[in-house]
Amino acid sequence: MNHDVVTGSAIDNTAILVGIDFGDGDKESLEELRELARSAQLSVVSVVEGTRKRPDPAAFIGKGKLEEIRQIREQTHAAVVVFNHELSPIQQRNLSTALACRIIDRTSLILDIFAQRAKSHEGKLQVELAQLEYLSTRLVRGWTHLERQKGGIGLRGPGETQLETDRRLLAKRVKLLKEKLASLKRQREVQRRARKRAEMLSVSIVGYTNAGKSTLFNRLVRAETYAADKLFATLDTTTRRLTLPERGTIVISDTVGFIRDLPHTLVAAFRATLEETIQADLLLHVVDVSSSNRDVQIREVNRLLQEIGADTIPQILILNKTDLLDEQCPSGNYMRDECGRIRNIRLSAKTGAGFGYLYEALAEVLDQNLNKAEQCSATPVSAKPASINGNVRATFINNEKD
Repeated sequence: MNHDVVTGSAIDNTAILVGIDFGDGDKESLEELRELARSAQLSVVSVVEGTRKRPDPAAFIGKGKLEEIRQIREQTHAAVVVFNHELSPIQQRNLSTALACRIIDRTSLILDIFAQRAKSHEGKLQVELAQLEYLSTRLVRGWTHLERQKGGIGLRGPGETQLETDRRLLAKRVKLLKEKLASLKRQREVQRRARKRAEMLSVSIVGYTNAGKSTLFNRLVRAETYAADKLFATLDTTTRRLTLPERGTIVISDTVGFIRDLPHTLVAAFRATLEETIQADLLLHVVDVSSSNRDVQIREVNRLLQEIGADTIPQILILNKTDLLDEQCPSGNYMRDECGRIRNIRLSAKTGAGFGYLYEALAEVLDQNLNKAEQCSATPVSAKPASINGNVRATFINNEKD
């Protein structure tokens, strides 16, 4: 089924989106693909939907659906067809041949967005590594007239195919990138050890992409990290110090957002960046409370946290974007768990409503660490009251870079 077909001449950024339902009935995933396409600066001219019991091994979709897409492409002159699924190399090649255009799967689209968003040296290295590892399974021999590179006199070996040459060069580049990332990882470990020696509490902001993590981070530490209403607006981890009055200093990190079906190559490539999450003392799990799919997003984030080994770190669930809810809903409040700790906060990072509860929760965590230090120290440390005056708090915010 196609919608909103737009006709016109071929434009490089025009795209047809394809979503096939294999029985899960997840409409939110296709809407997410629209957002991914928008983030990749693609202009969607048509959306094609269909149902199947299982993917076709050769072309992923059946002949009828393939013909439907071909006709829409002829009508719209779309430059690319984007599938909301992961395609095998043979499926991608067969579709490209049948439709006479570029075929992009969900993984490739996410990689392209990451390539556009990466700003830091480390971020660019990580994206390039993920792209090369994805490409390694999709190399095809493009030089059919060069069956083998012939050896000269004294070189009687068969030589190597162009494909073998490409694979060898790619493997060499991948090895170099991994060595550079390993060096950057060692630098991060030195910085983390320095913070541990200074007994600074480490907090990482995690959550589904576009849940408002960077907006929360900016308001929390008065920073100016780029934030926008699109998927993967920021990739590079940003770390700042936050000083609470009469409490101490917290190191807060804004990390890359998660998404369902996040490519494994990206998870592996960004493991160095995600180390900030793994080594944190507390996670602020930001959720878009206005999203109808928030429960699925929470589960997906928790699944990815488990994959990287961060599932045992204490969490505070931040139900963000309360300003988008019905006015009858409270703009800011919190809930405590059975141990009396704040574990759930409703707030708006955009308006600031409910932020007092977040500062209070961070102060309580600092107090808990203070009590632990008191138990291990011969000198008693006096505990501070749990509340923080909002007027004083803003004065003591420190935005210097870590």
